[in-house]
Amino acid sequence: MKYGNITLAKFINRPNRFIAEVEVDGKKEIVHVKNTGRCKELLIPGCDVWLTAPDSPGRKTKYDLVAVRKSNGLLINIDSQAPNKVAAEWLKTQGFTTVIPEYTYGDSRIDFYMEQGDTKCLMEIKGCTLEVDGIGYFPDAPTERGVKHIRELIKAKKDGYRTILGFVIQMDDVKEVRPNVTMHAEFGEAMDEAKKAGVEVLFLTCHVEPDEVVCIV
Repeated sequence: MKYGNITLAKFINRPNRFIAEVEVDGKKEIVHVKNTGRCKELLIPGCDVWLTAPDSPGRKTKYDLVAVRKSNGLLINIDSQAPNKVAAEWLKTQGFTTVIPEYTYGDSRIDFYMEQGDTKCLMEIKGCTLEVDGIGYFPDAPTERGVKHIRELIKAKKDGYRTILGFVIQMDDVKEVRPNVTMHAEFGEAMDEAKKAGVEVLFLTCHVEPDEVVCIV
């Protein structure tokens, strides 16, 4: 997944979860943050961030903030739309004869439905941007929606589907994602139940540059 253009900036602050103030070429700019998570350990005043300019009609902001350099030097893509794009690219290499995004199952919209021979598969994707001591954690904010999706995967497994909970790790050198039970204990409980029910947990490791995210699993 590659961005068409990228601009380096300095992070100033984040007035709310949708926007941030940054400095671009010595000028203050209001930008859209493409991640509604907390990102408190990432978006620290003075840190380097990278912006893309989609040039979409009717936008209130010129730029989207898509990546940040963490204080430990790790480059992290925080674009919440990137994981599904990365997963879609990866799926093209996996031999599925059918891949349908945004598939309605039960009361949820699951990220991907796939077919491979007689096997029907559902895959839900989560993006990991939280790193602690070389380990990825999810979520960085409570996610009732995430718990609901896991419950749907458990139900689908019982209904005969192959089911996958996939984590796209939006940084280099992190190979594992654990449930962030301190932030949301119920997500960890649901993930444990899913594993016991036979839901596969997949870690899609990535190489990240300011202008791209490439799956290397």
